[in-house]
Amino acid sequence: MRVKIKKGAAFGAVDIPSSKSYAHRLMICAGLSQGESRIGGLDRNQDVLATADCLTALGASVRFEDRNAFIRGCGKNIIPGQRLECRESGSTLRFLIPVALLGGGGDFVGAGRLMERGVGVYEKLFSGRGIEISPIKNGISAKGRLKSGEYIIPGDVSSQFISGMLFALPLADGDSKIEVTQPFESRSYVDMTVDALRQSGIDISAHGGRFFEIKGSQEYRPLNTKVEGDWSNAAFFYALNVIGGNVKVNGLRNDSCQGDRICLEYLRRLSLGKATINISDCPDLAPILFTVAAACHGGVFEGTRRLAIKESDRAAVMAQELAKCGAEVKVGEDAAEVIASDLHEPTEPFCGHNDHRVIMSLSVMSTLVGGVIEGAQAVSKSYPGFFDALSRLGVEVEIYD
Repeated sequence: MRVKIKKGAAFGAVDIPSSKSYAHRLMICAGLSQGESRIGGLDRNQDVLATADCLTALGASVRFEDRNAFIRGCGKNIIPGQRLECRESGSTLRFLIPVALLGGGGDFVGAGRLMERGVGVYEKLFSGRGIEISPIKNGISAKGRLKSGEYIIPGDVSSQFISGMLFALPLADGDSKIEVTQPFESRSYVDMTVDALRQSGIDISAHGGRFFEIKGSQEYRPLNTKVEGDWSNAAFFYALNVIGGNVKVNGLRNDSCQGDRICLEYLRRLSLGKATINISDCPDLAPILFTVAAACHGGVFEGTRRLAIKESDRAAVMAQELAKCGAEVKVGEDAAEVIASDLHEPTEPFCGHNDHRVIMSLSVMSTLVGGVIEGAQAVSKSYPGFFDALSRLGVEVEIYD
């Protein structure tokens, strides 16, 4: 899909879709419960549908009605040996590998760069514990049975591995402990997991900042809840305000566990001058923060190492795309500098790189300089209605198949 966006400020109000991060977590908790759960306010995107498909394969049932998901859980009765279609969802893959291993394992397949991003943490974590993770076509096979015990997980690769273990270990037969090594990055995502688990009646003891004690043989309680708004997606609309728009953003919780609510502070700092910002705890904000830095006063971004294992190599990709409209981005191993420049209409179409956050960031830039984005269909991964929302804010958007 090709999208043309004309220069123009955004004005109006937008209702932010539900948090994809919370949706995954609440759906998994519901899928592991005994009974039927109702999760309201849920917006369907490709990642959420991937989790629904995999939960169904593992033995749960998932039914959508409007913005509600009705999920009948399978408890501990997890079906082994299933083919689990993760699409491009890293959360689905990493959250559900330990869950599948409670029942003996399964085959996980994916698309895009998903399998390139790897599950090496699990390979090392399960070594010598009777679990084998091996490659198959377009995916991996995880075989064996997860047991309770003590696990040490690196905190600087992806918090999704920690969350995956937190979902599964309460259903193991014995008590378990998790130690997260320092530095513990993206801690707020683990806080979301713990919050979802506690809503489901699971007893998790967190202490010392990076130690978790999990009682075994627990039962997940069915949920009747609503998914809160997504701060990650809200950042794109708050960014429009920094570059001349006036958009009211609805549907967010100011007391949310979502770490990406820091976007307000970071955008404010970038609007005032060249700021130095560490994004190790909020890597999903990197593309839009780079964009705003290019449009304002520049910026220095630290803790960028993990951007290379996202849907695209986000630091390198943003440097490549922003250069088309005159911005300069210097990319290092764990830092990047965006240098303030005179921006102009892009010399060639932007490329979306099959990365939803890159596409939405380039859309924000296009409201300032105009532009065409190729491969824009990838927004469906997290926000299928993004371009409709832009149009309702008065931005001229033309979509070509």
